[in-house]
Order: sequence, then structure tokens, then C-alpha cells
Amino acid sequence: MNNKKEVVELEEVVIRFSGDSGDGMQLTGTLFSTTSALVGNDFSTFPDYPSEIRAPQGTVGGVSGFQVHFGHTKIFTPGDFSDVLVAMNPAALKANKKWMKPGSIVILDRDSFDEKGISKAGYTGDPIKEEKLDKFNIIRAPISTLTKEAVKDMGLDVKTVLRSKNMFALGMVYWLYNRPLNHTEEFIQTKFKKKPAIIEANIRVLKAGYNYGDTIEAMTPSYTVSPAKIEKGTYRNINGNQATAWGLLAAAEKSGLNLFVGSYPITPATVILEELAARKDLGVKSFQAEDEIAGICTTIGASFSGLLGVTSTSGPGLALKSEAIGLAVMAELPIVIVNVQRGGPSTGLPTKTEQADLMQALYGRNGESPVVVMAASTPSNCFDYAFQAAKIALEYMTPVILLTDGFIANGSQPWRVPSMKDYPRIKTRIVAAGADNYKPYARDVETLARNWATPGMKGMEHRVGGLEKDFLKGSVSHDPVNHQKMVDIREEKVERVVQQIPDLEVSGEKEGDLLVIGWGGTFGHLHSAVQEMQDEGKKVSLAHFHHIKPLPGNVKDVMKKFKKIIVCELNMGQFANYLRMKQQEFTYAQFNKVQGLPFTVAELKNEFNNLLED
Repeated sequence: MNNKKEVVELEEVVIRFSGDSGDGMQLTGTLFSTTSALVGNDFSTFPDYPSEIRAPQGTVGGVSGFQVHFGHTKIFTPGDFSDVLVAMNPAALKANKKWMKPGSIVILDRDSFDEKGISKAGYTGDPIKEEKLDKFNIIRAPISTLTKEAVKDMGLDVKTVLRSKNMFALGMVYWLYNRPLNHTEEFIQTKFKKKPAIIEANIRVLKAGYNYGDTIEAMTPSYTVSPAKIEKGTYRNINGNQATAWGLLAAAEKSGLNLFVGSYPITPATVILEELAARKDLGVKSFQAEDEIAGICTTIGASFSGLLGVTSTSGPGLALKSEAIGLAVMAELPIVIVNVQRGGPSTGLPTKTEQADLMQALYGRNGESPVVVMAASTPSNCFDYAFQAAKIALEYMTPVILLTDGFIANGSQPWRVPSMKDYPRIKTRIVAAGADNYKPYARDVETLARNWATPGMKGMEHRVGGLEKDFLKGSVSHDPVNHQKMVDIREEKVERVVQQIPDLEVSGEKEGDLLVIGWGGTFGHLHSAVQEMQDEGKKVSLAHFHHIKPLPGNVKDVMKKFKKIIVCELNMGQFANYLRMKQQEFTYAQFNKVQGLPFTVAELKNEFNNLLED
């Protein structure tokens, strides 16, 4: 008799881990993603947090999710719908039923599907029947009970034991997709190295979940996803906030300056401050300010003293920083403002993604107050665009706003660790000590950047402040002609950054029936939708913007070769309206979404096909 179990090879898989915010679903998803990366798969993730810090346990409002899409080809999105849902309670099932593929696998913690849990989630009877899941592969595993059983002889209290039940679910999914346990075991040993009992409990429960999958008939067959073919190099799992912080560190190294970060903690940008604060070994000076205004004002002070000044925030914080950004514009000091966008207005949707702040970044200040505006588009390229933002700020002596968003800030993907020798040196405008006849607002002919003298440099004393400056001496000037001249120069300086940015690239044919335009963190979904339509023979291409002010120099040449143009963004049309101002000769269709969620590939394709048929 042959008892060998069937193993089915798959191209790609989407898994969604979901439960209460205290069930450890974010960690579970992260560990699965890391293991998949070490196995050699490409992947993309989507952590989905509840907005309330501690929503009532067992309710739909308190559900926390983590979706991972992994495969042996290049993965651009976390996936529209899941092949596997791990639901640790009825509320998790209710919140995520709409994101499941027909016939997908649903792993439930049977112990939480009691009368109390079912009622809290808003069900009146059996959730499986109410959700009409009869044709799904439902695995009702007694996860809580078997977690207790695995460690019953260790003398741990029930609360501590149940904290490890996420490891049981993870073990089951590891078995289902033939993932090794050793990477997670090493993580547990490192994380709890001073708590041997916790190490033993978590590893026991992890193995118990794996063995449970191996023994129950409902879990057969198991599956495997072959490693992806990727460029050789050293890789690590990275999220957008980490990549942003490290890109700024790289810029500090290449400029020869120490980095200063002055920030106030705010979701979803706080990790940038935490990452930089941990790098005192690299010369970082960090200041956790009492508010957003103090954060940016200390950053301006740091820049005045000759440091690479950085501040991080999200939409409400950017609003509070607006007056101080105007001060940096007037003083012409190089600072980088990282804005990790979230849903608004006001407090809005703190843990949900949105491209909410483009117009605020471009125009949200009094007077003529131009700054460079850029946008990263993936978790990993946050590194490159953070580096570029700092390079532009230092070489053009101007504030730069770098836009990311909650989707790419919290999402993760494999990142090939670069060699710093491949990155250019950053030239600062700091003048040599002892220079004769120093004029603080004398300018470089090519960039229009002014010189940079730091406090204490003999003979280079000068005024910095919010009042208008004389075009050479920097002293206060109320002369109307001088004001016109300085306003023109500051605008022209920002526009000259176009010399340093690359041309807009087109993914697909350079001419056709439809040009899809996006910016920022929508890239993965737009690219996937356009790629699928190209594979279907449609003449559709993608132009994705990373540089917004100034726009790349070839925008007009790109757009004029397409019959129709559609701008897709997670707001009500901010970039579309900006393009109408800057490129008035074109007509722009729009596709907008403001649900705190990314696009899905399915809805994008449907919109594009409808536009092609009109």
C-alpha cells in the first residue's frame, strides 16, 4: 500500500492570516513571508490593521489581517483574493469572506466558534451556513485546545499559553505549503533568548500545528511553490518604512554628513523614526519631539548647523508642519520631509492607505512656496527614492517632500541589498572655511542653489529667518522688485531639478489605445492589470510617475502617442487635476478609490476594458 501523500506544485498562492489584534497575525504573516523568501520565492505583503488600538475583542472592528502573495515568478501585488484564509475567530471570517476565492481553503479555530464568539461577530447561527461556504474546503481545527495540550506539562498560565496559538496556525500552513520550520525556530530562540520556557512553548506549538496538518485527512494534498528566478545577490525582507530610513542613512554616508531626524510619532510613519533612532552607531542624532511643529523646527535647526535634516510624518502632521516648511523654503535650507499618507480628513483612517496628500504637498503653504515633490512606489524602492530625495535637497538647497503611503510603508517584499559603491557621491553646498567675500545667497549657475555656511564659520555670519531676503546678502528686504526676483528664483530652482531626474518610462508599447497613468504606491496593481491586458492582446501601456514637481521633461512626448489616457489614484483625482494644470492639451479619464484599500487588479481591468469599448 502506498501511503505517500500527493504534493501539488503551484505557480503562486495568496494566504490571509486574520484574527483579533492580539492574536499575533502580523507576526505570523511576517514569519511566513520571511520563510518563503529564504526558500527562494518572490512575494508581496499587505498588513491590514484595525484603526482602534484595542477594539472590543471578537468584533469585526477589531480584526487584524496580514495577506501574503508568494510565487516562483515576479510578484507585484499582495493578490486580490486569497487561496487560504486563516480565521482565528468568527469576526475574522466575517471581515474577510469577501476576499476569498471560490473553493478556497478556510482554516478556523473551532474553539472560538462558540455561542459568544458567533454573537459578537454579528452572526445568528452557523457562520459557515450564513456565509454560504459549503463549497469551500473548511478545516475546523481545535487550535486553542491543541495549543494547551502541547504545553500542558510546562506549568504556564492559560493567558501565556494562548498567546502562542498563532504558532499552531502557522505550523499548519507551513505543512500545507511545504515550508521548513527551522527559520521560525531560530527567530523564536533569538526573540525570547532570556525566556527559555517561552521558547520551548512556542516551538512545541509550532511543531504541533505542523504535525496536525500532517495527520488529518482534510489537509491533503499539500502544495509546493518552486523558488523564483531572481538576480543573484544578498536579499532580505524589507518594508517601506525600513527602506526609507536606510535610504536616508545611505545618503548621509554619501554626503559625508551626519543625519538628524526630528519627528513626532504618528501612524503609519513611526517606524522611520524608530529605525533611525536605533542607528547612533552611524552618527544619527534623533529627537522625538513633543509635537509635529517642534519636529520640523528642530530639523530646520539641524540643517542650519550643517546636518542632513529629516522629519517624518503623515497627513495631519504634514498640515501642522506647513508653516515651518515655508520657513525652510525662504531660508533655502535642505531638509527632507517624508509623508507616509493615510486616509483623511482630520484623524481619518490612521491605519488605512490613501493617496490623500498630493495637493497638500504641492500647495499646502502660504505664499509662493515651491518644494520638490517625489513619490516612492514599492516597499523596496523607498530606499532609492529616499536617497534621491536627500541628494536633491542637498545639491539644490531646497526642501523635498517624499510621499509614500500606508500600503507600501507597512507592506514588504524581498530587497536585494545594494553595494554603496554603485550609488553616486552627493555634493553639498557647504562653503570652505575662510572664503573671501561670502554672500549667503550667491548661487550656482546651473542649479541656482545658494551657498551653505554653518554657524561658527568666521567671516560668514548671515541672517536666516522667515522674512524676505536680499538676493545676495541675505539681509531682510522689503523691496518689491527684490521680492519678485527671489520668488522667481525659488520657483526656477525647483524646476531645474528636472535636469537630475530621469525621463518618464512607459511599460509596454510606446504608443497604443490606452495609456494608464499612476503615481506612488499603486504601481504593483496597475502594472499587473496592464500586463494581463497586454497578454490578452490589448494595446494598453503604463506610465508611472515618481517625480511630480517638477514633472519629467518628456511627459508631453509620452502622452501624445496614445488615443486615451486614464489616471488611477487612491483619492478623488488630485494628480489628474494637477496634470490638467500642467499638460492642458490632453483629456484625462479618471478611476478613483477612497476606501482605505488598494486597488484590485480585477477592478482595474474592468475599468480599462470599459474605457476601450467606449
